[in-house]
Amino acid sequence: MRQIHIANAGGRDATVTFATPKVPPAPKLGLPGAQVEFRRYIVATPETMHAHLERTLGEAYGDQLVAADPEVDFERVGRRFAPSARVFLTSKGEVMHAVPNMVEVIVDPDGTERERRAPKDQHANINAELPVRWTGKTMRKRDAVRRFAFTRTVALSHVDGLSFDFLQAMAKELAASGDVVLLGGGAKGKDPLILQENGSPYRAFLEGRVDGDKFALLLHLSHLELKRPAPKES
Repeated sequence: MRQIHIANAGGRDATVTFATPKVPPAPKLGLPGAQVEFRRYIVATPETMHAHLERTLGEAYGDQLVAADPEVDFERVGRRFAPSARVFLTSKGEVMHAVPNMVEVIVDPDGTERERRAPKDQHANINAELPVRWTGKTMRKRDAVRRFAFTRTVALSHVDGLSFDFLQAMAKELAASGDVVLLGGGAKGKDPLILQENGSPYRAFLEGRVDGDKFALLLHLSHLELKRPAPKES
């Protein structure tokens, strides 16, 4: 289990663990007593793709598709193949033998490209010297799920009796209010959370649930805010 250094609303901090909560298994496909197996089959080869057919038969090769079947490789199409490996291709369809340079593309909300740059290293900040803090910004649960698309949820867990009381108190406070609180990292507690090296920065919302002496402290992560597009001028 991984660790997170977190502070409560009063500024008291502790290092606890977190993990993805268990979910019920999904329904299995198939009939009672029968198992479904997924297989992969070859559906086309490079020689039967449009670019190759256009080079060999010309642009107007529709009549040749009717007269024969140049788009089907009868020797290989339909064959089952074993587990495959992913490769990168150039714009000409040639296999690349070295990893390409990655480019980070920054776009505006309307999709307009704003900037291209080399990716910057993102260092994890959840188990640093400075703890992850409550920002004081709270939101009703029903509003949070309408404003943000949550892509991941992790559950905080205690490591001893003291951290149990520490987390339980936070869960009770949040459960009583019915709100989620925004967490932040960094010196001022305003930075998004990065869970691993070069990971995605997330907005993190902490939710508390209580059932008697039992509690759940869930950290909901989002990197997408849902905004209504501005109306177009007539």
